[in-house]
Amino acid sequence: MKTKLARDEDRIDPMDDYARCAWARYFNTSEQRLKEAVAAVGNEAGRVRDHLAGKHVSERPSAG
Repeated sequence: MKTKLARDEDRIDPMDDYARCAWARYFNTSEQRLKEAVAAVGNEAGRVRDHLAGKHVSERPSAG
């Protein structure tokens, strides 16, 4: 089984004020909506982008 590890710059840290602001601007959304998207689908930027665009994204992946 091949595992793909996402790079740090592909992850969104909703607790980091600067990063949250930058990602919200990048996705043209509010910081609150960004935080909600991260809570819903996890912190991978691609999943958050799809969620914000209204594309079907399964629930947040489990940590195990």
